[in-house]
Amino acid sequence: MASSSSADPGGRASSFGQDGDLTLVDRLGVWLSGHQIRKHVPSFDGLTIADIGCGYEATFARRVLPRVERAVLLDVALDPELKAAGNVEAIEGALPGTLAGVDEASVDVALCTSVLEHLWEPQRALDEMRRILRPGGVCLVNVPSWRGKWFLELSAFRLGLSPADEMNDHKTYYDPRDLWPLLVRAGFRPQDITVRRHKFGLNTFAACRVPPAGPPPDTPPASGGAR
Repeated sequence: MASSSSADPGGRASSFGQDGDLTLVDRLGVWLSGHQIRKHVPSFDGLTIADIGCGYEATFARRVLPRVERAVLLDVALDPELKAAGNVEAIEGALPGTLAGVDEASVDVALCTSVLEHLWEPQRALDEMRRILRPGGVCLVNVPSWRGKWFLELSAFRLGLSPADEMNDHKTYYDPRDLWPLLVRAGFRPQDITVRRHKFGLNTFAACRVPPAGPPPDTPPASGGAR
């Protein structure tokens, strides 16, 4: 199933990876992020996931596609082969506006890898991620840190090992103390948030869980009992 949404003003013109193969640095970053994701979601069997800003090839989602019940993929453009998969809902267009097309409390895992730093409205995106999660679900966010800014710009602008256009599209960077307040404002409880540095301190990774649904209330006692 595929749907589309018009781009927000100032949005990206293409998806990550749409214009060519990923560089070695990019592939290493994707692999490290995937390793971190699997620490928090050991099995994707039967889950519904949303990969937000997944990239043209949706590299991570493609790997788990045979295991998930449904994958909602969101980016400016997506590989037609992915859109044709029976368990994929493709939503093409600019973030965060396209997240409005995802039903409330409809996904188990929301993934947002190296995306928030490209958005003018990161808070709105995080608010939407909290909205679409089911009770017991988890939101996993990876962003470059301020230390990572130096490495990424060296790789892109000086060494030519990363696409310069991607770095020029960055709006900000996030250390744990920058990201944590946004997650709380989105509605995640502090006790359900884990934020830490990873990739040698070049990235910040957050795992935010939604409390599971509580047990149904006890049935009130029938009236007219013994007095």
